[in-house]
Amino acid sequence: MMTQFDYAALTRSLVDVAMGRAPADLVIRDGRWVCVQSGEIIPHTDIAILGERIAYVGPDASHAIGEKTKVIDAAGRYLCPGLLDGHMHVESGMLTVTEFVRAAVPHGTTGMFVDPHEIANVFGLRGVRLMVDEAAVQPIHVWVQVPSCVPSAPGLETPGASIGPAEVAEALQWPGIIGLGEVMNFPGVFLGDEKMHAEMGETRAAGKVIGGHYATPDLGLPFHGYVAGGAEDDHEGTRLEDTVARLRQGMKPMIRYGSGWKDVAEQVRIITEMGLDSRRLILCTDDLHSETLVNEGHINRAVRVAIAQGVPPITAIQMATINTADHFGVTREVGMIAPGRYADVLILSDLTALKPEMVIARGALAAENGRMLLNLPHYPYPDWALHSVHLGKPLTAEDFRLAAPRDGKLTANVISVIENQAPTRHLRVEVQAVDGQVGVDVAHDLVKLAVVERHQGTGKVTVGLAHGFGFTVPCAIGTTVAHDSHHLIVVGTSEADMAQAANELAKAGGGQVVVRQGQVIGQVQLPIAGLMSDENAQTVAGKAATVLEGFRACGCTLNNPNMQLSLLALVVIPELRISDLGLVDTTRFTFVPVLEG
Repeated sequence: MMTQFDYAALTRSLVDVAMGRAPADLVIRDGRWVCVQSGEIIPHTDIAILGERIAYVGPDASHAIGEKTKVIDAAGRYLCPGLLDGHMHVESGMLTVTEFVRAAVPHGTTGMFVDPHEIANVFGLRGVRLMVDEAAVQPIHVWVQVPSCVPSAPGLETPGASIGPAEVAEALQWPGIIGLGEVMNFPGVFLGDEKMHAEMGETRAAGKVIGGHYATPDLGLPFHGYVAGGAEDDHEGTRLEDTVARLRQGMKPMIRYGSGWKDVAEQVRIITEMGLDSRRLILCTDDLHSETLVNEGHINRAVRVAIAQGVPPITAIQMATINTADHFGVTREVGMIAPGRYADVLILSDLTALKPEMVIARGALAAENGRMLLNLPHYPYPDWALHSVHLGKPLTAEDFRLAAPRDGKLTANVISVIENQAPTRHLRVEVQAVDGQVGVDVAHDLVKLAVVERHQGTGKVTVGLAHGFGFTVPCAIGTTVAHDSHHLIVVGTSEADMAQAANELAKAGGGQVVVRQGQVIGQVQLPIAGLMSDENAQTVAGKAATVLEGFRACGCTLNNPNMQLSLLALVVIPELRISDLGLVDTTRFTFVPVLEG
């Protein structure tokens, strides 16, 4: 952290460059300034940079050019502020912070606000500290939020770790911590839960931002109670009315466009059709798969989609720059091209395509034409972080048997996935029990779904039924990326393949795997907390692609089905989920039986 004397020296140096008394280190000449603070695009603009900061922005920076000043000719291209992702989970990319940054910077990302509640649910506060320490050495800005709901649903799952008000208070004092992560226990807020309110109270006392997560369409009194509790943003809206309600109640709606959750088209109607003020709207990715990151982009991808839906380019860019910085209170540092701010500048020819030809981060040329130029050293993880999958015993096909109370017709409570959305549907389906068990029904798209406890090695397996994957052959797909408890989830049509998939993941230390008729046909190893690889994004994306190909080989045609699979144990989002303790009706937060006689 800078002292007031550091700031005094910095500002005097910046003034000297702005006044022509000292040379800049870098001058960008003749660009079109995307001035998000005024909503203008200003031609024939120069930028003078000293070290990591901007000293001057104006029509002519020739007075700041010395013998050693590097000059970049923008030649009329756009000068856009570096992009900020307002809410994301690094772990969802299956990458470390370092490797995510390496992949994201060429897409124009110069700042990220990350909530590491995935690793926190495995390792607690020491897992958060790992992420904070790694974030601190990155060449771009990576702010971290303290996870608020570890576990996400007390009493409904077996946690790998826990974080409470004391841990939140401690972490809020760490450099690099920007606020409290998404408050997922929304019933706890409107029902007055002491722990949740204590955590929010600690955050407010520290003067930091409280992240929101109100994952239900109910906009009645529970919604108003949740807002009164203090959450300041929310990315869980999927409908236009969700966005409007949050905006009117003083929240910052975060409109997400990740790998599986594509809410932009519906929610930007608040701008394109209703004409409401956009300056409190923020774009984010939430969960972005490594393959999406490598092949399609990061937060620039969300901006492109907003523009394609009719949002003016500068408005869409504001939603990933100044709006985000305003929300987190860091506009003195980032979010615009202006003197005193970090020199995070994108040089690009097309504002709608938003593919930077040059990315300048903290005053350094970080990427050019999609290629990372900065050398990011490998970040080592401790040995304890590499051993987190404990099944307690080798699993067999018998462990994935779904026992029935009697033979004959029964009613099953079934989880049905909704493509491109985080919520699920609760189906009640008639099934046939034979020889004391219920099997799969491929003809009606009914498959086995199981959660294997993996933190305490209890050997417990909870089996249910799922709909919507479209499997057509004997197969199984397993993952230790299972938001938020991150037990081991297996879905499949063959109990033997399901057991093989689970055992394979235990051997690999975590990841995702596809088994078809006894053969492993896709796999990505994720040994760090069972969530992340320390390999580069291209390698991880290649391995993750084999998992996506495996889904298709099993007959699944969903968009990013592994992301959908990873949420089926997230017992804080409607309507029906599965945990290691049973099937959970997440509209009432009660256990329900898989089979009803």
